[in-house]
Amino acid sequence: MVCTSRGQLVLVVLRTILGVSPAEWADLARSELGSDVSQGYARNLDVKVRQDRDLFSRWMSSAENVGLKRAKALISVAVGYIMRGAPEASEKETVHRLAKVDTHHGIASLAHVAAHGVPYAMLLYERYLGRPFASHRDSVSELVGDVMENAIEERLDRSEIAFDRTRRAERVPGFEQAPDFFVPNKTAPAVIIEAKITGDDGTARDKVARILRLANMRDSKIRNGQPGFEVVACIDGRGFGVRRQDMRDMLLATGGKVFTLATLDQLVRYTRLREFLPRLD
Repeated sequence: MVCTSRGQLVLVVLRTILGVSPAEWADLARSELGSDVSQGYARNLDVKVRQDRDLFSRWMSSAENVGLKRAKALISVAVGYIMRGAPEASEKETVHRLAKVDTHHGIASLAHVAAHGVPYAMLLYERYLGRPFASHRDSVSELVGDVMENAIEERLDRSEIAFDRTRRAERVPGFEQAPDFFVPNKTAPAVIIEAKITGDDGTARDKVARILRLANMRDSKIRNGQPGFEVVACIDGRGFGVRRQDMRDMLLATGGKVFTLATLDQLVRYTRLREFLPRLD
Protein backbone atom coordinates (compact mmCIF):
# COMPACT_ATOMS: atom_id res chain seq x y z
CA MET A 1 0.00 0.00 0.00
CA VAL A 2 1.36 3.42 -0.98
CA CYS A 3 2.14 5.57 2.06
CA THR A 4 2.69 9.19 1.02
CA SER A 5 0.98 12.47 1.82
CA ARG A 6 -1.50 11.68 -0.97
CA GLY A 7 -1.36 7.88 -0.96
CA GLN A 8 -4.89 7.57 0.38
CA LEU A 9 -6.24 9.10 -2.84
CA VAL A 10 -5.68 5.69 -4.44
CA LEU A 11 -9.11 4.84 -3.02
CA VAL A 12 -10.72 7.63 -5.04
CA VAL A 13 -8.87 6.57 -8.19
CA LEU A 14 -9.82 2.90 -7.83
CA ARG A 15 -13.47 3.74 -7.14
CA THR A 16 -13.74 5.94 -10.23
CA ILE A 17 -12.06 3.29 -12.39
CA LEU A 18 -14.61 0.76 -11.16
CA GLY A 19 -17.44 3.23 -11.65
CA VAL A 20 -19.22 2.44 -8.38
CA SER A 21 -20.49 4.44 -5.44
CA PRO A 22 -18.84 4.03 -2.00
CA ALA A 23 -21.85 2.00 -0.83
CA GLU A 24 -21.62 -0.35 -3.81
CA TRP A 25 -17.90 -0.78 -3.22
CA ALA A 26 -18.56 -1.75 0.40
CA ASP A 27 -21.07 -4.36 -0.77
CA LEU A 28 -18.47 -5.88 -3.10
CA ALA A 29 -15.94 -6.12 -0.25
CA ARG A 30 -18.49 -7.78 2.02
CA SER A 31 -19.77 -10.27 -0.54
CA GLU A 32 -16.39 -11.16 -2.09
CA LEU A 33 -14.09 -11.06 0.95
CA GLY A 34 -16.39 -11.19 3.97
CA SER A 35 -15.14 -7.75 5.06
CA ASP A 36 -16.99 -5.78 7.73
CA VAL A 37 -16.94 -2.55 5.68
CA SER A 38 -20.42 -1.04 5.97
CA GLN A 39 -21.97 1.31 3.43
CA GLY A 40 -21.87 4.17 5.93
CA TYR A 41 -18.19 3.55 6.70
CA ALA A 42 -17.34 3.54 2.99
CA ARG A 43 -19.13 6.86 2.48
CA ASN A 44 -17.27 8.46 5.39
CA LEU A 45 -13.96 7.02 4.22
CA ASP A 46 -14.52 8.48 0.75
CA VAL A 47 -14.68 11.92 2.37
CA LYS A 48 -11.78 11.38 4.78
CA VAL A 49 -9.24 10.30 2.16
CA ARG A 50 -9.81 13.58 0.32
CA GLN A 51 -9.48 15.74 3.43
CA ASP A 52 -6.88 14.05 5.63
CA ARG A 53 -3.50 13.73 3.89
CA ASP A 54 -1.95 11.89 6.85
CA LEU A 55 -4.67 9.25 7.18
CA PHE A 56 -2.70 6.33 5.72
CA SER A 57 0.47 7.37 7.54
CA ARG A 58 -1.30 7.18 10.89
CA TRP A 59 -2.86 3.86 9.98
CA MET A 60 0.50 2.40 8.92
CA SER A 61 2.05 3.35 12.27
CA SER A 62 -0.61 1.39 14.13
CA ALA A 63 -0.11 -2.38 14.37
CA GLU A 64 -3.81 -3.20 14.81
CA ASN A 65 -5.78 -0.69 12.82
CA VAL A 66 -9.30 -1.54 11.69
CA GLY A 67 -9.27 1.28 9.14
CA LEU A 68 -6.17 -0.12 7.44
CA LYS A 69 -7.70 -3.59 7.29
CA ARG A 70 -10.88 -2.25 5.71
CA ALA A 71 -8.97 -0.11 3.20
CA LYS A 72 -6.96 -3.17 2.16
CA ALA A 73 -10.20 -5.11 1.63
CA LEU A 74 -11.60 -2.36 -0.60
CA ILE A 75 -8.38 -2.13 -2.59
CA SER A 76 -8.12 -5.90 -2.97
CA VAL A 77 -11.65 -6.36 -4.31
CA ALA A 78 -11.28 -3.36 -6.64
CA VAL A 79 -8.02 -4.65 -8.15
CA GLY A 80 -9.59 -8.08 -8.63
CA TYR A 81 -12.53 -6.68 -10.58
CA ILE A 82 -10.35 -4.35 -12.64
CA MET A 83 -8.01 -7.20 -13.56
CA ARG A 84 -10.86 -9.52 -14.59
CA GLY A 85 -12.97 -7.00 -16.49
CA ALA A 86 -16.62 -7.43 -17.41
CA PRO A 87 -18.09 -10.94 -17.47
CA GLU A 88 -20.33 -12.14 -20.26
CA ALA A 89 -23.81 -10.66 -19.97
CA SER A 90 -26.16 -13.13 -18.29
CA GLU A 91 -29.17 -11.99 -20.31
CA LYS A 92 -29.73 -10.55 -23.76
CA GLU A 93 -29.58 -6.73 -23.86
CA THR A 94 -27.96 -6.65 -20.41
CA VAL A 95 -24.88 -4.47 -19.94
CA HIS A 96 -22.50 -5.13 -17.04
CA ARG A 97 -21.24 -2.13 -15.05
CA LEU A 98 -17.63 -2.95 -16.03
CA ALA A 99 -18.42 -3.09 -19.75
CA LYS A 100 -16.91 0.33 -20.40
CA VAL A 101 -13.89 1.51 -22.33
CA ASP A 102 -11.31 1.24 -19.52
CA THR A 103 -12.47 -1.97 -17.81
CA HIS A 104 -14.29 -4.11 -20.39
CA HIS A 105 -11.36 -6.45 -21.05
CA GLY A 106 -9.64 -6.12 -17.72
CA ILE A 107 -6.17 -4.69 -17.32
CA ALA A 108 -5.67 -4.71 -21.11
CA SER A 109 -8.45 -2.14 -21.51
CA LEU A 110 -7.03 0.01 -18.74
CA ALA A 111 -3.55 -0.02 -20.26
CA HIS A 112 -4.87 0.79 -23.73
CA VAL A 113 -6.94 3.76 -22.56
CA ALA A 114 -4.13 5.15 -20.44
CA ALA A 115 -1.54 4.87 -23.22
CA HIS A 116 -3.41 5.79 -26.40
CA GLY A 117 -4.54 9.37 -26.29
CA VAL A 118 -7.55 9.19 -23.96
CA PRO A 119 -7.33 12.01 -21.37
CA TYR A 120 -7.78 9.43 -18.65
CA ALA A 121 -7.32 11.74 -15.68
CA MET A 122 -10.10 13.95 -17.06
CA LEU A 123 -12.34 10.93 -17.64
CA LEU A 124 -11.92 9.78 -14.04
CA TYR A 125 -12.47 13.31 -12.76
CA GLU A 126 -15.74 13.46 -14.70
CA ARG A 127 -16.85 10.25 -12.99
CA TYR A 128 -15.75 11.61 -9.64
CA LEU A 129 -17.84 14.76 -10.16
CA GLY A 130 -20.78 12.58 -11.03
CA ARG A 131 -22.25 14.05 -14.22
CA PRO A 132 -23.02 12.71 -16.75
CA PHE A 133 -21.77 9.48 -15.15
CA ALA A 134 -24.42 9.75 -12.42
CA SER A 135 -27.10 10.39 -15.03
CA HIS A 136 -26.34 6.99 -16.50
CA ARG A 137 -26.33 5.41 -13.03
CA ASP A 138 -29.65 7.05 -12.16
CA SER A 139 -31.26 5.84 -15.38
CA VAL A 140 -30.03 2.32 -14.69
CA SER A 141 -31.39 2.58 -11.15
CA GLU A 142 -34.84 3.44 -12.53
CA LEU A 143 -34.71 0.42 -14.84
CA VAL A 144 -33.76 -1.82 -11.91
CA GLY A 145 -36.64 -0.40 -9.88
CA ASP A 146 -39.06 -1.17 -12.70
CA VAL A 147 -38.06 -4.85 -12.57
CA MET A 148 -40.01 -5.39 -9.33
CA GLU A 149 -42.98 -3.23 -10.32
CA ASN A 150 -43.27 -4.92 -13.71
CA ALA A 151 -43.10 -8.34 -12.05
CA ILE A 152 -45.94 -7.37 -9.68
CA GLU A 153 -48.02 -5.99 -12.53
CA GLU A 154 -47.48 -9.20 -14.50
CA ARG A 155 -48.78 -11.33 -11.63
CA LEU A 156 -51.80 -9.12 -11.05
CA ASP A 157 -52.65 -9.18 -14.74
CA ARG A 158 -52.20 -12.93 -14.89
CA SER A 159 -54.55 -13.35 -11.93
CA GLU A 160 -57.07 -10.92 -13.48
CA ILE A 161 -57.00 -8.70 -10.38
CA ALA A 162 -58.02 -5.07 -10.85
CA PHE A 163 -55.39 -2.54 -9.75
CA ASP A 164 -54.07 0.98 -10.21
CA ARG A 165 -50.33 1.48 -10.69
CA THR A 166 -49.17 4.99 -9.88
CA ARG A 167 -46.91 6.95 -12.17
CA ARG A 168 -43.63 8.51 -11.04
CA ALA A 169 -44.25 11.55 -8.80
CA GLU A 170 -48.03 11.11 -9.11
CA ARG A 171 -50.15 12.69 -6.38
CA VAL A 172 -53.00 10.69 -4.85
CA PRO A 173 -55.47 12.48 -2.52
CA GLY A 174 -55.13 11.32 1.08
CA PHE A 175 -51.55 10.08 0.69
CA GLU A 176 -48.42 12.08 1.43
CA GLN A 177 -46.56 9.89 -1.07
CA ALA A 178 -48.47 7.70 -3.46
CA PRO A 179 -47.84 3.96 -3.01
CA ASP A 180 -46.82 1.96 -6.07
CA PHE A 181 -50.03 -0.12 -6.36
CA PHE A 182 -53.64 0.15 -5.19
CA VAL A 183 -55.96 -2.87 -5.31
CA PRO A 184 -58.65 -2.72 -6.54
CA ASN A 185 -58.33 1.06 -7.09
CA LYS A 186 -57.13 4.36 -5.62
CA THR A 187 -60.59 5.38 -4.40
CA ALA A 188 -61.22 2.43 -2.09
CA PRO A 189 -57.99 0.46 -1.69
CA ALA A 190 -58.09 -2.86 0.13
CA VAL A 191 -54.44 -3.69 -0.57
CA ILE A 192 -51.55 -1.28 -0.97
CA ILE A 193 -48.23 -2.48 -2.37
CA GLU A 194 -44.88 -0.75 -2.06
CA ALA A 195 -42.10 -2.08 -4.30
CA LYS A 196 -38.35 -1.49 -4.41
CA ILE A 197 -35.06 -3.09 -5.44
CA THR A 198 -31.96 -1.30 -4.17
CA GLY A 199 -28.37 -1.92 -3.22
CA ASP A 200 -28.18 1.32 -1.25
CA ASP A 201 -29.03 1.21 2.45
CA GLY A 202 -30.17 4.85 2.45
CA THR A 203 -32.73 4.18 -0.27
CA ALA A 204 -33.84 1.06 1.61
CA ARG A 205 -34.28 3.12 4.79
CA ASP A 206 -36.47 5.64 2.95
CA LYS A 207 -38.67 2.89 1.50
CA VAL A 208 -39.10 1.25 4.92
CA ALA A 209 -40.08 4.64 6.37
CA ARG A 210 -42.79 4.97 3.70
CA ILE A 211 -44.11 1.50 4.49
CA LEU A 212 -44.22 2.27 8.22
CA ARG A 213 -46.14 5.51 7.53
CA LEU A 214 -48.68 3.56 5.50
CA ALA A 215 -49.05 1.06 8.36
CA ASN A 216 -49.66 3.93 10.80
CA MET A 217 -52.23 5.40 8.41
CA ARG A 218 -53.97 2.00 8.19
CA ASP A 219 -54.06 1.65 11.99
CA SER A 220 -55.45 5.18 12.38
CA LYS A 221 -58.28 4.45 9.95
CA ILE A 222 -59.19 1.25 11.80
CA ARG A 223 -59.20 3.01 15.18
CA ASN A 224 -61.58 5.61 13.74
CA GLY A 225 -63.93 2.93 12.45
CA GLN A 226 -63.01 3.44 8.81
CA PRO A 227 -62.15 0.68 6.34
CA GLY A 228 -58.47 -0.20 6.58
CA PHE A 229 -56.17 -1.69 3.99
CA GLU A 230 -53.48 -4.33 3.93
CA VAL A 231 -49.92 -3.07 3.48
CA VAL A 232 -47.68 -5.33 1.39
CA ALA A 233 -43.95 -4.83 0.78
CA CYS A 234 -42.21 -6.28 -2.28
CA ILE A 235 -38.51 -5.58 -1.82
CA ASP A 236 -35.13 -6.93 -2.86
CA GLY A 237 -31.46 -5.97 -3.09
CA ARG A 238 -28.47 -5.66 -0.79
CA GLY A 239 -29.69 -2.36 0.66
CA PHE A 240 -32.40 -4.12 2.63
CA GLY A 241 -30.09 -6.91 3.75
CA VAL A 242 -27.88 -4.60 5.82
CA ARG A 243 -30.74 -2.97 7.75
CA ARG A 244 -31.85 -5.72 10.12
CA GLN A 245 -33.84 -3.51 12.50
CA ASP A 246 -35.68 -1.92 9.60
CA MET A 247 -36.53 -5.37 8.27
CA ARG A 248 -37.88 -6.37 11.68
CA ASP A 249 -40.02 -3.22 11.86
CA MET A 250 -41.32 -3.78 8.34
CA LEU A 251 -42.23 -7.41 9.03
CA LEU A 252 -44.16 -6.39 12.14
CA ALA A 253 -45.91 -3.46 10.44
CA THR A 254 -47.06 -5.58 7.48
CA GLY A 255 -47.90 -8.69 9.50
CA GLY A 256 -45.24 -10.61 7.61
CA LYS A 257 -46.50 -9.56 4.17
CA VAL A 258 -43.00 -9.00 2.77
CA PHE A 259 -42.01 -10.61 -0.54
CA THR A 260 -38.84 -10.73 -2.65
CA LEU A 261 -38.39 -11.60 -6.31
CA ALA A 262 -37.79 -15.20 -5.23
CA THR A 263 -41.12 -15.41 -3.37
CA LEU A 264 -43.24 -13.13 -5.56
CA ASP A 265 -45.20 -16.07 -6.94
CA GLN A 266 -46.75 -16.38 -3.46
CA LEU A 267 -47.95 -12.77 -3.47
CA VAL A 268 -51.59 -13.41 -4.37
CA ARG A 269 -52.01 -16.58 -2.33
CA TYR A 270 -50.83 -15.14 1.00
CA THR A 271 -52.35 -11.65 0.92
CA ARG A 272 -55.83 -10.18 0.59
CA LEU A 273 -55.21 -10.08 -3.14
CA ARG A 274 -56.79 -13.54 -3.29
CA GLU A 275 -60.12 -11.91 -2.40
CA PHE A 276 -60.08 -10.17 -5.77
CA LEU A 277 -59.54 -13.24 -7.90
CA PRO A 278 -62.34 -13.67 -10.45
CA ARG A 279 -65.18 -15.87 -9.19
CA LEU A 280 -66.06 -19.04 -11.05
CA ASP A 281 -69.86 -19.20 -11.23
